[in-house]
Amino acid sequence: MSEFQSTAFDDQPSLGQIQINHTVIAGIVRLAALQVKGVAGVGGGLVDGLSDIFAKRESSHRGVKVAEDGTDTYGIEIRLVIAYGSDIGKTACDVQVAVRKQVMAMTGKNVSRVDVIIEGVRLPAEMSPENRADDLWPEGPPAD
Repeated sequence: MSEFQSTAFDDQPSLGQIQINHTVIAGIVRLAALQVKGVAGVGGGLVDGLSDIFAKRESSHRGVKVAEDGTDTYGIEIRLVIAYGSDIGKTACDVQVAVRKQVMAMTGKNVSRVDVIIEGVRLPAEMSPENRADDLWPEGPPAD
């Protein structure tokens, strides 16, 4: 399925259709994942970098794939970068729950699966070498 296919709601056919583009769903998924403790980023892997170049994808849905089956149920794949020191399994499970809950709450559609792919691990900003205290990185050899 194309990432630009829409979801139609037919609860009120006399009033017209309501459609949600899959890029909007991907944005919801991305925002829900970024709110989970331990998630340092969404996407950012080699595959996403190459697809950004060739497909000119927007950053709002980078790292997220949304598919919809014939029963109006979403299948979601999300690629994550985890913060160093986080429990990967717990973080991935928390992302699955948060994404499913948020997509269902905002769209009224079911989510059959949320596949989480861990793309990497990143140091938190306060742990990056530029921000570390000088006493952690001595400039010369230790004195005897």
